[in-house]
Amino acid sequence: MADRLTGGDSSLLRRINAAVTLRSLRDGQAVTLTQLVGDTGLSRPTVEGVIDGLLESGLVAEVDQNQDGGRQRGRPARWFRFRAEAGHILGIEVGVHMIRAVLADLAGQQVAGLAREVAETAEVEDRLGVVRTVVAEVLRKAGVSRDSLWAVGVGTPGIVDREGTVRLGTAMPGWTGLDLGAKLRRSFRCPVLIENDANLAAIAEHWQGAAVGMGDVVFVLAGLSPGAGSLINGRLHRGFGGAAGEIGALHLLGQEATPERLLSTTGKPLAPLDEAAVARVLTLAREGDEVARVAMDRFLRRLVHDVTALVLAIDPQLVVIGGWAAGLDDTLGPLREQLELSCLRAPEVALSSLGEEVVALGALRLALDQVEEQLFAVDPPVARN
Repeated sequence: MADRLTGGDSSLLRRINAAVTLRSLRDGQAVTLTQLVGDTGLSRPTVEGVIDGLLESGLVAEVDQNQDGGRQRGRPARWFRFRAEAGHILGIEVGVHMIRAVLADLAGQQVAGLAREVAETAEVEDRLGVVRTVVAEVLRKAGVSRDSLWAVGVGTPGIVDREGTVRLGTAMPGWTGLDLGAKLRRSFRCPVLIENDANLAAIAEHWQGAAVGMGDVVFVLAGLSPGAGSLINGRLHRGFGGAAGEIGALHLLGQEATPERLLSTTGKPLAPLDEAAVARVLTLAREGDEVARVAMDRFLRRLVHDVTALVLAIDPQLVVIGGWAAGLDDTLGPLREQLELSCLRAPEVALSSLGEEVVALGALRLALDQVEEQLFAVDPPVARN
């Protein structure tokens, strides 16, 4: 027999009613009690009881909509709004060269952001020290208490498992095997969620970038070893072990030329192989240096090859290109041409519209998803300030 609610479930019913009411207030617009009754389908006495509880929790505020002093007949309407300022969320990118943090309220509205450079060769504790400094500075900049944080999202290069351990991360010293989640959770009293940077970039573009409203999307984070994040029906596809989208490893399958050789302008492997060295080659190519242009073309052909393989497997509606390649307008032409030749149905191709903040914004969205699970659960949390 199917389960059903009985008279003994009154506390559960109250929690469900609270979640329904809070969701109706979520867009931040002030609404009347009468509007809430219509939006939720609940009785007026039920909504009044729920609102009293949400006012006490700090998640809802009553607002005065009759400040003009005008006369009105009858009992004045009561207006309420969701208190997005009742808590905050944080998105962090732990990058090879940059640590970036974005702070927002419970509605996802940005409050502050900050970025600090970090040495590519920085050891784990030094890099995490910069992370902690950036977090402290962005909170201080916004005048926000650390205790007001409800969730923190973190993006990092590498293959990350669901617990926040980096199973493979060759971009930064000491990253492979690092339990990044455990390291960072010591600094917070709220959930800390760790995810691959390209995955978060895909989430960010779907949230407020070039992929808004699209269900099947591939985001390519173009770098020395390109990675990709994929959304299928609007949901992130991580793969069984979190390694989906590691297209930078495709050279192991018959494409032997390494980035060091592809980008070389001397016939010898490019050394040191870092983003600064790549930037120099790309700058020379733009300035008309023929040898550098040939090197850039080789590297872009590899990128096109890698992206094509992923597109053939997933058949996305859109491919978004980010990372340093987002600054190369000539990336899109070769990619579109190759996809037209290689795919049964070529997807749209666009440059990232979120720039350098794309990973941190994806981390912020990850944190916001966590908060919304709390807010709309049948047992809403209490505001922290």
